[in-house]
Amino acid sequence: VRQAARGGIDLFRVFDCLNWVENMRVSMDAIAEENKLCEAAICYTGDILNSARPKYDLKYYTDLAVELEKAGAHIIALKDMAGLLKPAAAKVLFKALREATSLPIHFHTHDTSGIAAATVLAAVDAGVDAVDAAMDALSGNTSQPCLGSIVEALRGTERDPGLDPEWIRRISFYWEAARNQYAAFESDLRGPASEVYLHEMPGGQFTNLKEQARSLGLETRWHQVAQAYADANQMFGDIVKVTPSSKVVGDMALMMVSQDLTVADVVSTDKEVSFPESVVSMLKGDLGQPPSGWPEALQKKALKGDKPYTVRPGSLLKEADLDAERKVIETKLEREVSDFEFASYLMYPKVFTDFALASDTYGPVSVLPTPAYFYGLKDGEELFADIERGKTLVIVNQAMSATDSQGMVTIFFELNGQPRRIKVPDRAHGATGAAVRRKAEPGNAVHVGAPMPGVISRVFVSPGQAVNAGDVLVSIEAMKMETALHAEKDGTISEVLVRAGDQIDAKDLLVVYGNP
Repeated sequence: VRQAARGGIDLFRVFDCLNWVENMRVSMDAIAEENKLCEAAICYTGDILNSARPKYDLKYYTDLAVELEKAGAHIIALKDMAGLLKPAAAKVLFKALREATSLPIHFHTHDTSGIAAATVLAAVDAGVDAVDAAMDALSGNTSQPCLGSIVEALRGTERDPGLDPEWIRRISFYWEAARNQYAAFESDLRGPASEVYLHEMPGGQFTNLKEQARSLGLETRWHQVAQAYADANQMFGDIVKVTPSSKVVGDMALMMVSQDLTVADVVSTDKEVSFPESVVSMLKGDLGQPPSGWPEALQKKALKGDKPYTVRPGSLLKEADLDAERKVIETKLEREVSDFEFASYLMYPKVFTDFALASDTYGPVSVLPTPAYFYGLKDGEELFADIERGKTLVIVNQAMSATDSQGMVTIFFELNGQPRRIKVPDRAHGATGAAVRRKAEPGNAVHVGAPMPGVISRVFVSPGQAVNAGDVLVSIEAMKMETALHAEKDGTISEVLVRAGDQIDAKDLLVVYGNP
């Protein structure tokens, strides 16, 4: 917070994925120390007008607003990350919030359902002070509702925002052109999806989870994933779903569909289940506590004897030796890191380390034009890269070979007029160079197969090692989801067929038990 404040940020929005105010206090207090504005967010889920979902009723939200005001908030935000708030409910909710607090109220929603603009207009009528909208060319679907349309709808009314429609259009034209450069990353969502009221996925997660499903070979089973997401949410006790709790629900849904598990299978005391690491972490208490706690039976099964805690997870952190931590990353990168880099490393050690090592490998790729970076150069295409003042690289792609057995292609190119060639991975066509592996035999009790494609992140056993039921055998990482595979029975390991870093496909044979 201090770094951001010094960098020029005046307004900070703080939220907790379970609406646990105690978990928000550290950030809120830090903002107050910097004498900046604190916007404390209430995350919306459920439906206040649905009597079948009494857990998140009107009183739940008004009590949160009062509690956040007492905690030092300057602005109250209602963060409707999945776009679940409907127009009729908005009228009731914002009227009640207005009566519960004198603070300004800010509304944030997503347009997955297609009716977010109507909800925004209802909120405006109910007295909300600020709303979030997206520039026209980037609006709709899982984004925010259209700014230009909302401005036009309010024109001439007492709540007319007074924004210039010509400038909105001109700015939108710029983003329309920029968006074309990212065409390969567009969602396949072609229009509104009322299915959001079933699964309740945040707009920011929807497209990511679809890509995860695609990478796991579940693209054609998306509606099963959506149903499993709703089922997993109820299995966890009907929780608020926003980063990072939404990721946990998504991880569980993908695992259930990829392994053909039902809720009954997951909660059964007779069936061994390898829960994703994120699920184990959440049920242990690492994200905090929901209003009524975690389901005890599920928690006990996932933790496998480990004891959960109910205090604020940050309060259990030991003081870090920052000098020692800095030395670790500087040794790994073989260079000094800035304070901003060090802060990134402390928050996301693996992500930052991977990024920094990739940057060292590929250089300052930010100088490349966006289409060249994403899609590469076509045969005969030329680009100019200004790597520093007065120094420009002229690169011409001459030709490229077919993909070899290792998933590599040879590129023939000119650099400042000099012919060069280099071998690079053929990512454009999905070649990975992954080895062809033995498959686990269905019904073979001594075979442990991969439940999904991914990368082996850790191996915990070796040939000849005795294991007990519940011991971790290997850990698999797939699209930011890590899953530990546990031994389903006692025995001795005969073979381990993978190492950390290996690329695997679903049903690949990973571990073999010795014959009983």
